[in-house]
Amino acid sequence: MTRAFYVTTPIYYVNAEPHIGHTYTTVVADTAARYHRLAGESTFFLTGTDEHGEKIAEVAEQRGLAPKQIADQYSAAFRETWDALGFSYDRFIRTTDPDHVNVVQRILQQVYDAGDIYFQEYDGLYCVGCERFLTERDMQDGLCIDHERTPERRRESNYFFRMSQHFAWLADHIAAHPDFIRPERYKNEVLAMLREESGLGDLCISRPKDRLEWGIELPFDGNYVCYVWFDALINYLTGAGYPDDERFAERWGGAEHFVAKDILKPHAVFWPTMLRAIGLPPYQHLNVHGYWNVDARKVSKTLGNMISPLAMREKYGFEAFRFFLLRDMVFGLDSNFSETALVARINADLANNLGNLVSRTLNMTKRYAGGQVPECGPLERVEEEVTNGAARAAEKLDHFMRRCELHRALDALFEFVDQVNRYLEIRAPWKAAKQSGLERQVATTLYTSCEALRCIGLLLAPFLPDTAAKILERLGLAGSLASARLPDDVLRFGSLQAGTPTTVGAPLFPRIEPLVETGS
Repeated sequence: MTRAFYVTTPIYYVNAEPHIGHTYTTVVADTAARYHRLAGESTFFLTGTDEHGEKIAEVAEQRGLAPKQIADQYSAAFRETWDALGFSYDRFIRTTDPDHVNVVQRILQQVYDAGDIYFQEYDGLYCVGCERFLTERDMQDGLCIDHERTPERRRESNYFFRMSQHFAWLADHIAAHPDFIRPERYKNEVLAMLREESGLGDLCISRPKDRLEWGIELPFDGNYVCYVWFDALINYLTGAGYPDDERFAERWGGAEHFVAKDILKPHAVFWPTMLRAIGLPPYQHLNVHGYWNVDARKVSKTLGNMISPLAMREKYGFEAFRFFLLRDMVFGLDSNFSETALVARINADLANNLGNLVSRTLNMTKRYAGGQVPECGPLERVEEEVTNGAARAAEKLDHFMRRCELHRALDALFEFVDQVNRYLEIRAPWKAAKQSGLERQVATTLYTSCEALRCIGLLLAPFLPDTAAKILERLGLAGSLASARLPDDVLRFGSLQAGTPTTVGAPLFPRIEPLVETGS
């Protein structure tokens, strides 16, 4: 029986077009989903949009539209963009979906009936951007850290979830499962939150309708709607089929959340305590990444420095942009975006390294073997090193993918690409072909290189699916990804059949003229 792998992005708030930050999280989740499918695991990939709350109502009022119109507009923009970029999600969920509304109200009633929700008056500093009351750690110089706006003081009566009664359990769970929140720096940040004397306290889970009507109505009090975060987090259950789908338990048992660090607290504190109150086990891992910065500032609508994935696709091709995102961000740390760095990465890794390897291997196969994979002769030490290199790359890639270290997984793959390029330089079939008696060596070299390309194509598939498919198609293996299994198919080095017809094709990644940044 294969393991289940249930991967989620955060559901994206519908008050702006998709930008590089949304795209990165979705690329990471899509890459993980594609890898686990290729590993033969029962995989379900959920993404979608978060459509309730004060920010939506605020944007709708500014534009003279109903909140549902705004939600429909931006939700469609996300779905159309993700489809255009080829993401392999299994469900695109909206928090306005009827099944989600029903699940939220069912859970609210369950938690209320258990005595874990109470009513009281509260006075505090509220950030509309965050849609929650802030603590001191959320502010700097009197401003919300994430939105750089002054919070407003609010005093009102609301319903609260007894979140704090689960803090001791949560701290114990994190201690017992050191990789529950990863990378480690975010685990330590959450533990620090739980230890603070001022504390996080209980969670306000309602908004009075006389201030906000756009939300899911509380089933036990029609004068209030549900706080957007309590509503939004439950999407992970709705999307997995809670409570009635027979596949829910299997999916939830393999749940992996991918989020940016700005929503660490809701996912690392609110959500596990909510799950405990509902009577469900926590997710497997919370995988937290850093920010993409432009000019040393976080990318966001508020700051007006967004990078459009569709614009990058039109200019460079999406797979090149996708590769840059995966290769240039160390998962968990912040990274800087510039087109100069993007072009340099495309030229160095994709054009000069991978693209050149594919081109020279297939061109030489055409020239010296009539365009067919030649018969492999006896392997010498240099061929055995390539065989071992493929196995090493497959094993390391599997290890790093399961640890959510995608940049290191790509490092392992490109170490193998480098090795195969060095192998060709050592064997130099363009020279050996001119010497009498070395025909068998040339054939072995070309077979080994073509077989290495097969392995590279398979290992590349989760990261650059279209490029991987092109490599395999040029090796006469069109459609082979549908039945491929990782890492097993790479560990079986020598599977490529002699006589298989190959094609050269156009350059995978034509070199781009380097950009020169001008000073101010």
